[in-house]
Amino acid sequence: MRVYIPATFAMLQQLESSGVFSARSGYGFAVTPALREFYREGEEEDFAEFAFDDAARASIRLLAIGDVEQFPHRRVVVSIDVEDAQVSLEPDLGETVVSIKPAQIAFEQVAAIHIDVESSEAATAAAIEVIDAADLGEEGAELTVGDALDNYLAWYDPSELGILVQLL
Repeated sequence: MRVYIPATFAMLQQLESSGVFSARSGYGFAVTPALREFYREGEEEDFAEFAFDDAARASIRLLAIGDVEQFPHRRVVVSIDVEDAQVSLEPDLGETVVSIKPAQIAFEQVAAIHIDVESSEAATAAAIEVIDAADLGEEGAELTVGDALDNYLAWYDPSELGILVQLL
C-alpha cells in the first residue's frame, strides 16, 4: 500500500544518517475504502491526490510545532510503500488516515520524497501561523492554508536523499 507520511527536513536528515525514520505518532495518509466511499466517483489518481494533500497539510502542523531548525517553512511528504498488514485504517480520524505499525520507516520503503521549493516558503510560513484557526473553520485561515497547499512540492527519487540533505 502507498502511504504518504508528513515529515520535516530533520526527519529526512535522520533517514539519511540512520536509514530509518519514524512516522510522527505512527500516522500517515492513504487511499482507503472510507475515502473511496466518501467521494464515490473519481479515478485512483484523484483519490491519491486527496491523501497526499492531507499529508501535506499535516506537514504544516508539524512545522507549526516550531522545533524545526533547518527549513522551518518547507513542507515535506515522504511516499512509502508498505505491506497492507503494516497498516490499520483509522476512519474515525479522517477518510485518509491510517496508522502504521511499526511506525519506523526503512529507507527501502521510500518510493519518493516531496519538498516545498524556496519560492513556496512565504505561503507555507503564512499557513503555519493560521493552521489551528483553519482547522477550526475560520474562512480566512482556510484560504491561507489553501494557498500553501496550492503550491506543488518538488519530487525527488529516494536515491537523491544524500544530495538533498547535503545541498539543500
